[in-house]
Amino acid sequence: MDSYDVVILGAGSVGLPLALYAARKGLKVACLDREASWGRGQNRAAIGGLRATHSDPAKIRICRESIVAVSRMEADEGLKVEWRQGGYLYVAYDEEREGAFRDLLAIQRRSGLDIDWIGPDKVMALVPGIRPEGLRGGTWSPGDGYASPLMTGNAYHLLGCRAGVDFRFGETVLGLGLEGRRVASLRTDKGSYSAAVFVNAAGAEAADLAGLAGAELPVHPDCHEAGVTEPVERFFEPMVVDIRPDEESGNYYFYQTTTGQVVFCVTPKPQVWGRDTDSTSSFLPLCLRRMLELYPRLRSLKVRRTWRGMYPMTPDGLPIVGYLREAENFLQAAGMCGQGYMLGPGLGRILAEALAGGSQFGRPEGSTEYGFVFEELSPYRSFAGMEVLK
Repeated sequence: MDSYDVVILGAGSVGLPLALYAARKGLKVACLDREASWGRGQNRAAIGGLRATHSDPAKIRICRESIVAVSRMEADEGLKVEWRQGGYLYVAYDEEREGAFRDLLAIQRRSGLDIDWIGPDKVMALVPGIRPEGLRGGTWSPGDGYASPLMTGNAYHLLGCRAGVDFRFGETVLGLGLEGRRVASLRTDKGSYSAAVFVNAAGAEAADLAGLAGAELPVHPDCHEAGVTEPVERFFEPMVVDIRPDEESGNYYFYQTTTGQVVFCVTPKPQVWGRDTDSTSSFLPLCLRRMLELYPRLRSLKVRRTWRGMYPMTPDGLPIVGYLREAENFLQAAGMCGQGYMLGPGLGRILAEALAGGSQFGRPEGSTEYGFVFEELSPYRSFAGMEVLK
């Protein structure tokens, strides 16, 4: 049996950063994944947005940490990830959306987010050619941005290897050896492991792994599609988000990458539950109709490809972070609700600090800075309500 301080299950958006930061804290770390290499689960379907613009204080704090980590990757580590601080723009075309955005500003600012309400003229300056009819303005977060999920994952894997993380790919978890309320061992199809702490960062498979400990984790994947165009000369900066629903879809969003492609996504209505990652013929007509109504300048761009991924959803749209009652050394870092890429680096930093401090309550010794994150995102919260900007 191989022994470690921490065994992480899942080498994706959360597992990769956590593995690196835990190893840099001096912990002996293994990171297991059933796929043949890192980032081959939901991570490779991410579109690259990195925003701290949320309606929940815990997510704001986590994502602020993520933006610092990814934005400084080239300066601090010498690794390019195509980071661009293009900002996030939530547009409002009706009184309901304007009211909701304005109501959130106080919460967002108290959580340290640089955000403000801007009028139609500023919106049209940021996104030249956006439909002016009915435009009331929007919220603008200039510190947000976007990067390449592929390059970011590659950077975390490389740095993790350099830091001594033992990555094990192509291993499927078969079972847990429980002794009382602790996981004493973990068995895969290739070996067995013991650790002081096991971490469930398995994305869409997280509920399956929690079930091995006798716990019911409310994480259920639903399917979303995205697409990318050919690269063109830059003509707008922010990630543009329109949260108005219609009969066929919820919100939709798009941005222009550092290398010039326009990446886009739409939330289907109703949600499509399951783990089917095959693209559909309905996505492009739906998404393009909504995008072109808002921003006609996109009309002549050629779409290169589309793909489909999974959002591991929770009932309230917030992640689950904390230890199980059934297995008190089995830490859950799951249910990222399609935002693992933007949450992962910051959450990895926070969890590594907690693990290095020897705390199973999310508070490193001598620090309570992030204690509320673990309380708010506990597996045993009420799951009432829904995050507005999920």
